[in-house]
Amino acid sequence: MLLLVLTSTWISTRSLLSVFEEDAGTLTDYTNQLLQSMQRVFGAQSEMGLATQQLSQQLLDYEKKLNALHTDLANQMADSMVFPLIQFREKDLTEISTLREIFGIATDEHEASMVKYSRLPKKKENEKVKVDLVKEVAYTRRKQHQASMQYYCALNALQYRKRVAMLEPMLGYTQAQVKFYKKGMELVTKKMDTFLSSVSNMTHNIQAQLDSEAEAMRMSQRELLSVEDTVYMPDKDDDPVSRSLIQKSGYLNIRNKTGLVTTAWDRLYFFTQGGNLMCQPRGAVAGGMVLDLDNSSVMAVECEDRRYCFQITSPTGKTSMILQAESKKEYEEWICTVNNISRQIYLTENPEAVAIRLNQTALQAVTPITSFEKRQEGSPNPDSAGDAPGPGASLEPEDLIAPGTPIQFDIVLPASEFQDQNRTGGRRTNPFGETDDDSSSESDDSLLQQVFAVRFLGSMAVRCGDNQEVIYEVMRQVLAARAIHNIFRTTESHLMVTSSCLKLIDPQTQVTRIHFQLGEVLQFAAHQENGRLMGLVVEDPDWSQGDQEGAPPSYSAFVFESNTEGEKICFTINLAKEIVEAKKDPEALAELMKSMPLTNDGKFLLLEAETGDPTNGEGQEDLESEA
Repeated sequence: MLLLVLTSTWISTRSLLSVFEEDAGTLTDYTNQLLQSMQRVFGAQSEMGLATQQLSQQLLDYEKKLNALHTDLANQMADSMVFPLIQFREKDLTEISTLREIFGIATDEHEASMVKYSRLPKKKENEKVKVDLVKEVAYTRRKQHQASMQYYCALNALQYRKRVAMLEPMLGYTQAQVKFYKKGMELVTKKMDTFLSSVSNMTHNIQAQLDSEAEAMRMSQRELLSVEDTVYMPDKDDDPVSRSLIQKSGYLNIRNKTGLVTTAWDRLYFFTQGGNLMCQPRGAVAGGMVLDLDNSSVMAVECEDRRYCFQITSPTGKTSMILQAESKKEYEEWICTVNNISRQIYLTENPEAVAIRLNQTALQAVTPITSFEKRQEGSPNPDSAGDAPGPGASLEPEDLIAPGTPIQFDIVLPASEFQDQNRTGGRRTNPFGETDDDSSSESDDSLLQQVFAVRFLGSMAVRCGDNQEVIYEVMRQVLAARAIHNIFRTTESHLMVTSSCLKLIDPQTQVTRIHFQLGEVLQFAAHQENGRLMGLVVEDPDWSQGDQEGAPPSYSAFVFESNTEGEKICFTINLAKEIVEAKKDPEALAELMKSMPLTNDGKFLLLEAETGDPTNGEGQEDLESEA
């Protein structure tokens, strides 16, 4: 229990440690300068005594009085002003410097042992090497703990001692001067004696408080050092994992790129503050923000030859980092904590209760996803697609997507189709709504043409076409697969929505990569948390032409990332479907055209084109962005 309290306050200890060390260094410099000044005063007084002695030889009447008086003043200054300051410098400040060096050596030894332990392989472990490393980590931790206890106690004692150390020389100098002038000055009365007496009593009280605090720290130190060696051993914590945390701190290894293909691991101190992940390097007084955790994603990953690794990805997917914990308990608690913070639980009135309700989500995140074939026992039979529940029932992931379904991360245009679209006399689709003279009548009669800049993230075959949950599940699996396989870059395309179809166009070649009729688009939705993601489910138009009669329809789901809100794309697709329905009734079409603004050529005006100026007819350059 005491170690848990010590761990929770370690961040404040690190901040105070730098402040105390800076204060000790400043105090050392000031003490040396003050000692030099007082030694000059002492030397001047000695010279004053010698000069007075020479003067008294000339003035025999004052020989005994003045010589004895100044000699006594010089002796009092040496005893009460110079000696205490020399003792403070030699005893207290020298001890701080020595303990600091010991603490630094113990810390470096512990860091070296932790680096060795972090490199333990997962496979082909040498039990003897592992046991030796565990003992070495425990020994260095105990040694660092003992050195830190002594160092911290000395720093705390210095905060009390410096009040007296700076006061004693001044008090000795004042008392010596008072005694010097007391014989000849009547102004030095009981007021000065009372003041000096009160200062002396205050000094004794501070010293008594210092003794009591030092004894309390020694008792705490003995109690903390009396624990067993298993406390210092990594991955030996038997306490249960807390999955409702909204704050977490501790050392983690972070993977940094050192070249095109090479990486290095650095051990740094991380902690959470509100909705931010902070990092405090060694020697820094305070930490700095590393990543905004709001709406971020976290998952366990299989990383090289290291254990207990997890990845945190920003909501946009452009920033991600891979971290390694030192034990399984720390690894699971970090994942649960980041998972709770990403949902902004810390902003609620009772964050602990809300976090408990999200334990199931945290448990799913802790389990590494290495293949979509890994499912829980008792899952539905993948072959029983005909028995899928209706749209009103609660569907399991296996009911929406067959386990092991491959994911397509890019759209490969067949060579024959590419040649057909680029053949002499062929027509390329213009994403800005402009048409050539030989355009078809279908394009001329289109009441809606809207272009969006999107990036294709992936597509999968799905089992269900009448439930939006399948879109969210496909989004989750596509993003998870991209993170696992380190696929973060895609090529920008233009998604054209018309009143008859949807087209995905290459902005450079103007070649249509995908073409869907509006009737084939069954479901479309934007992501509930990341508004830039949207997906749609289409029905395969060739399923009914199969050899088997009564075969179930086949569906595919596509996931896109847009430069704007996905809801705008969904709104445009929904409007296109309304136009198709309104075409069946001229009056309904007229009412719809009255309710929406139109362009000069009689088309629906929704938004300005995102891909460029519609009058120039030029496509944008091929841009890449991280998914």
